[in-house]
Amino acid sequence: MESRPEGALFRALAQVAPGSPLRTGLDRILLSGRGALIIIGDGPDVLNICSGGFLLDAAFTPQRLSELAKMDGAIILAADASRIARANVHLVPNPNVQTSETGTRHRTAERVARSLNIATVAVSESRKEIQVYLGDQMHPLSSPSRLLERSNQAIQTLERYRARHDSVSQNLSALEVEDLVTLRDVIEVLQRVEMVVRISSELERNLVELGSDGRLVRLQMEELMVGIDDDRRLLLMDYYHRDDPMNIDEAVDAVAALDDEALFDDVVLAGVIRLEPGSGSRVQLLELDANIEPRGYRLLSKLPRVDNAVVSSVIDRFGTLGRVLRATTTELEAVDGVGPHRARALKEGTGRLAEASILDRI
Repeated sequence: MESRPEGALFRALAQVAPGSPLRTGLDRILLSGRGALIIIGDGPDVLNICSGGFLLDAAFTPQRLSELAKMDGAIILAADASRIARANVHLVPNPNVQTSETGTRHRTAERVARSLNIATVAVSESRKEIQVYLGDQMHPLSSPSRLLERSNQAIQTLERYRARHDSVSQNLSALEVEDLVTLRDVIEVLQRVEMVVRISSELERNLVELGSDGRLVRLQMEELMVGIDDDRRLLLMDYYHRDDPMNIDEAVDAVAALDDEALFDDVVLAGVIRLEPGSGSRVQLLELDANIEPRGYRLLSKLPRVDNAVVSSVIDRFGTLGRVLRATTTELEAVDGVGPHRARALKEGTGRLAEASILDRI
C-alpha cells in the first residue's frame, strides 16, 4: 500500500488536514488575502531548481508561514513540514514539463510536482483556493464542512451496501449448507463485498483530508468494515479455480482493477478471477447457473475456538464443505492437528452453523 501513488497523496493530504500546523498556516494566508507557493521537501533535487531567496532553517509555525507568504517567492519546507528551510525562493523547474495551469504560481507548482514527484501547495489569492499537487495528480482542498457533508453521505451509502452484503452473504451460507450454490450466487456476494470496499476507499480520502475533524466518521466506517477483507479472501479461497496459477492476492487485485461496468458483468467477473466451474475466459453465460461446491473456508472460519490451521487441515483432508458437514467425529479426529476436543467442537459447531444458516434464510 505504501508504494501506491495514492498512498503518497494521502500522506500529503494528511499534512494539510484541518488541525495540522501547516493547514493552520495555509488558512491564515487565505484569510489575509494573499497567495503562496509552498514546496514540501528540501532534498538536493529541490535545491537544484532554487535560485535566490534566503536560508532560514527555522522551526515551522503557522505564524511564520503566514508572514513569509508576504514575499513573492516560494517557501521550502522540510519533508515532514516541521521546519522552514528557505523562503522568497525563485524556482526554475524544467520548462518542458507539460502543465494545464495558466497562472504563474500554479504552473510552477504543477511543474515542480511532476518533475520531482514531491508535494507542492499553491494558495490562490484570487480564487481563495488551496490546491495540492503531487506527480501528475492535483487535489483541491475542500472546506471541512463540505468534507463532513460528503463523508456523512458516503457513510449512509456504505451502511446500505453493507446491509445488502450481509443479506446475500447469509443467503449464500444457507445455500452452501444445502449444497445448492450456483456460480451466480457466488458472483453476487463478490460484487457486493467489492462495492463495500470501493465506497470505503472513496470515504478514506475524505477522512484523510479531514484529519482530526473526521474522527467520529472514521469510527463509523471502521465498524462497518469489520470482517469485509476476510470475507473477500475466504470467498475467493472457497471457489477459486484449483488448477489456475493465479494466487489469491492476484485475484483480489484483478477484481479491484475492474471498472464498475465490468464488475457487474457476471461473465467477465467469473472469467477474470477464474471461478469454478469455468476457467479463464471460457466461462459462458450458461455456466453461471451451474452448481458449484464450496471448500468451506468462509463458513468454517466462523466457528469459535477453531483456528485457521485446523480449518485448512480439515479442508485439505475432505476437500469440500459438504464432505466436512457429513464427516463423523471419528473421521474429524483422525485429521492431523485436530484431536478429540477439536473434533467435537467442529462437529457441534458445523451443526449449529448449518441450522442457523437455514433459519436465517427462512
